[in-house]
Amino acid sequence: MTESTRSAGNLPADPDCSAGNLPADLPSVNAASHYVYLVRCRDGSYYCGYSTDPVRRSAVHNSGKGAKYTRSRLPVELVYTEACPTREAALSREWHLKRLSHREKEALVNDAALQRRTEVRAI
Repeated sequence: MTESTRSAGNLPADPDCSAGNLPADLPSVNAASHYVYLVRCRDGSYYCGYSTDPVRRSAVHNSGKGAKYTRSRLPVELVYTEACPTREAALSREWHLKRLSHREKEALVNDAALQRRTEVRAI
């Protein structure tokens, strides 16, 4: 496996997008920001989407006005984000993430959480 692949299903990392994990990782949101996000549903499944403000979008899902998929699986929890420089890059990344298996998505979320904890300890 090369450095340009992720452990989750050998999914190539998008060089234009940067992975995050929790809402605190998000830089201040502005109109030029584009994100791919994963929310974990009550039943343990994952929903992947695109938004310019994943924290707000997660709240919309939890209000029951989000995607049809999440309406019957409330509450949802925002567990992963990736910032992308353009809408096109974010939508492309979303397409790739949606094709991951549940296990691969779970590994991606766990890897990002582990990386975040390691970075916090290094500070």
